[in-house]
Amino acid sequence: MDRLRRLMIAATFICAALPAAAQEAFSVGTNWLPDAERGGFYHAQAAGIYRKYGLDVTVQAGGPQLNNPQLLAAGRMDAVMVTSAVEAFNYAKNDVPIVAVAAIYQRNPQILISHKAYGLRSFEDMKGKPIMISSLARNGYWLWLKAKYGFSDDQIRPYTFNLVNFLNNPQAIQQGFATYEPYAVGKQGAEADVFLLADAGYNDYGGILLVRRETLEKRRDTVQRFVRALSEGWRDFLFGDSAPGLALIKSQNAQLTDDLIANSMKVMVERGLIHSGDAAKDGIGAMSQARWQAIFDEMSTAGVVEKGEYWRKAFDLSLVQSGLAKAP
Repeated sequence: MDRLRRLMIAATFICAALPAAAQEAFSVGTNWLPDAERGGFYHAQAAGIYRKYGLDVTVQAGGPQLNNPQLLAAGRMDAVMVTSAVEAFNYAKNDVPIVAVAAIYQRNPQILISHKAYGLRSFEDMKGKPIMISSLARNGYWLWLKAKYGFSDDQIRPYTFNLVNFLNNPQAIQQGFATYEPYAVGKQGAEADVFLLADAGYNDYGGILLVRRETLEKRRDTVQRFVRALSEGWRDFLFGDSAPGLALIKSQNAQLTDDLIANSMKVMVERGLIHSGDAAKDGIGAMSQARWQAIFDEMSTAGVVEKGEYWRKAFDLSLVQSGLAKAP
């Protein structure tokens, strides 16, 4: 008995001397600057959720001058967030070994916005009128708008990623996100009408998480843990105590105000951008084959992507079948 006791005591000292379990490094790039619209990524970091899942995560912000998907393709990142399923389809079409493993936004937040005094009431009313959109949009949802509403390329005007031209022109129409532009226009004393593409049948996911196939094959458990941690981070950010995430976001983006952040979070919840659709049943980040096929059918019919069977290679559902966090 004495010998057994000595062995147990020795084992206790050995365990106490060992370092804590190593946290596995994982890097993810978002598609814009730190803000509430990417809040779950930062909250999972600030609240220790990544560490709970054994991960030491680096979150790399995106922006107009950064191309995080290129860094992913080059192996310099483990995962990236992109705006549209179209990007995943294009990778699959061109045999680029990148695959979608989760979809944070169940409803794409893309909008067109006009001055309320202009009197537009629908997308149909915009036909033939100048619209400011980005070059990226021209090869994405713009083609969908052309197919559904008869828009034409001669309506396109340059989009400069600010509101100056919009505010100075009472007949302006421009692209935006439901969480920001309506708020920003209001702060400048103007009233706007907001047209959410998702309300008109634009079925695209948003905030899609992409990884390289090599990463998924060799580090499947790691990616699985990241997806679950991110899902939990989004749930707690939107429906729990968001203070840790907000503090981290504001420390990295001094231009944010409490009012702006509160508005963005309110819109995300009220519009069901994160927790509706597949996420309502299976948890935040969930995807389904039926939804991917519906998106592809819509996009290929509109000419956004080519027809074919390659779409099946664009996503992997294995990491979102269970273990995702659900909104309360």
